[in-house]
Amino acid sequence: MSLKPRRVDFKETWTNLLGTVEGVITCGQVKRATWNDRFSDVYALCVAFPEPLGDQLYNETKSFLEDHVSKLHMDVCESGEENVLAIYHRHWREYSKGSNYLNQLYGYLNTQYIKTKKNSDADLIYGTYTGSSEENVLEIGELGLDIWKRLMITPLKDVLLKLLLKEIKKDRLGDSINQGVIQGVILSLVNVEQYKKKRPLQLYEELFEEVFLDETGSYYKQEANKLLDEFSCSEYMEKVSQRLDDENLRSRKFLHGSSYSKVTHKCQEVMVAAHLSFLHSECKIMVQKEIRHDLKNMYNLLHPIAGGLEVLIDHQQKHTKHLGLDAVSNLKGDNIPQQFVENILEVYTQQRELIQSVYSGDLKFIGALDRACTTVVNHRPSQRVPCKSPELLAKYCNRLLKKSNKGMSENEVDDKLTNSVTVFKYLDDKDIFQRFYARMLARRLIYAQSMSMDAEEAMINKLKQACGYEFTNKLHRMFTDISISRSDLQNKFSAFIKDEAIDLGISFSILVLQAGAWPIGQSNLPTFSMPQELEKNVNMFESFYNRSVSGRKLTWMHTFCSGELKLNYLKEPYFVTVGTFHMAILLTFNNSITCTFADIMESTRLPEPELVKQIQTLVDTKIIVTQDSSIVDEKSALMLNMGYINKRTKFKITTTVQKDTAQDVEHTHTAIDEDRKLYIQAAVVRTMKARKILKHNLLIQEVISQSKSRFSPSISMIKKCIESLIDKQYLERTPKFTHEYSYIA
Repeated sequence: MSLKPRRVDFKETWTNLLGTVEGVITCGQVKRATWNDRFSDVYALCVAFPEPLGDQLYNETKSFLEDHVSKLHMDVCESGEENVLAIYHRHWREYSKGSNYLNQLYGYLNTQYIKTKKNSDADLIYGTYTGSSEENVLEIGELGLDIWKRLMITPLKDVLLKLLLKEIKKDRLGDSINQGVIQGVILSLVNVEQYKKKRPLQLYEELFEEVFLDETGSYYKQEANKLLDEFSCSEYMEKVSQRLDDENLRSRKFLHGSSYSKVTHKCQEVMVAAHLSFLHSECKIMVQKEIRHDLKNMYNLLHPIAGGLEVLIDHQQKHTKHLGLDAVSNLKGDNIPQQFVENILEVYTQQRELIQSVYSGDLKFIGALDRACTTVVNHRPSQRVPCKSPELLAKYCNRLLKKSNKGMSENEVDDKLTNSVTVFKYLDDKDIFQRFYARMLARRLIYAQSMSMDAEEAMINKLKQACGYEFTNKLHRMFTDISISRSDLQNKFSAFIKDEAIDLGISFSILVLQAGAWPIGQSNLPTFSMPQELEKNVNMFESFYNRSVSGRKLTWMHTFCSGELKLNYLKEPYFVTVGTFHMAILLTFNNSITCTFADIMESTRLPEPELVKQIQTLVDTKIIVTQDSSIVDEKSALMLNMGYINKRTKFKITTTVQKDTAQDVEHTHTAIDEDRKLYIQAAVVRTMKARKILKHNLLIQEVISQSKSRFSPSISMIKKCIESLIDKQYLERTPKFTHEYSYIA
């Protein structure tokens, strides 16, 4: 076949082409040779000489399609109402498939003739073209769909809509319908405009979807009212959930994907949102009784509704708070710290599991759990009484990390410590925990009471992850001091003694601790005269240390020292570990079995109150006895108990410094208050140095923001700190406003 333009008899060519077009549009039998020849006919008409005949071909094809669709429309109308949907669907399947083939047959006309006259995509999308589809030149496939819309759907729209809604209602009632026909008719409203660039779903939405959604809302509104009258809240939720699932499935059987969420939203609106007050009224009892099945249904129904979960979240938070306060109130016994922490963790674990299984781990409920746990952990019976939680948590960790904690493996201890960090995160006063934890850690390290140094370090790293390096900086330095003292420093001192050829006579080890890192006060240290037996060792170490390190001063903390004595005066020897003060007292009995209080006081140089306390401990343990009464005073005469018996040949006498007294706790809280004041003042100065001028309320907010990771400062404390800084001339009030501060450089 020649591709050169030639003269073409349009009437003759169209007559040949028309037969094929009829066969194609009705999906009839068309021979392949005929099909191929018709491509040549379309091409010949489009490039005909002297004038292309594309216009005529387009118009004749349009007229044919209009006549064909009109005949199909008449056939649908004459089929009777009960058959309209089935006949329409049959004709649509045939026509849509045929128009697609026809579009292929007219491929050359589409690309060469129609393309030059067709409005661009930009005109259609951005709205510069305002004409109707009849005025616009469409590709043959698009033209066929447009004709179907105008001559079939538009005249039948009311009938189609009525019948579609009727069939869908029958499906809701459980009657049998032809799913394929219903779905095909509905989707024809989508497919007939699929070629559009702008709002391709307009016909579907305006003709069917809007009315369908209104009808769906009315149907389920009546259904909801009926269910409310017949069933309880629990049963109502079950029925509504079932209805929502059914309608969701129905949407997927019949509707376009864009309608799925709209239908679900409409059902939720009339069956859930319209009855929120009823559902909310049942939340409290369900939460209190933890009826998981009902709570899960309640959550699933309320979750999609704006503001629907607020009441349920509030009840869940109050319930968790109530459980927590019940768990930690009226604790009795010797292991209150353990009861406190493990009871809180039990409530936390139980409620967290409930949130995961019932509320699908919803972050809003996890936030409510966090708020409830924060309230419980930081609860105080009275505002005048400090919160005990930081101290109890520190004691719990101390118990886990001490050697005396037997019966648990290292993995079990690590799990419990990890869980304790959960409670720690809820503490407002983390600085109080830090102070108590540091004191207890110091005792464990100094007296070698730690179960495992690895466990100690792991716990510090857990705290570091929770609060940052600054929070655990001093704890790390304490570890470093112990490590250096017990290995490097001790080895160097031993080498020094060996080089100097000095025999100390006794085994002697030293811990050198940084004053700034350890929670050990150096003020109010009692006067004390070192026992003669230890003077040589102490002097040699001071000589060694002064040679090794310059610019540092050693302060001997005798209250934290201990030694091992051998009791040779009894029937069998005993080895007893005692504090330095006890050691000095017992060593005075080397020269005499009996000593007076005055003799011991002169030998040790201890203040009278301290000496009474130390001797009383030895009397209570029956190593020393008094000649007149069991109460020690300045007139007491003391003597060794020559009949002393102990089940163990090696034992330890615990010094008072190894136990927390009420006075120690009070001093700790006082020290914390002072630290807080300094922290707040530093935060104020940092803020004002950066801002230069700041209003009072903004400064308060900034200080609270900076402090909340360590503690919750009171407004009154912040105000006092600001006044103190004004007195120290770090800040001043601006001349114009008394509630505004400026920084003094």
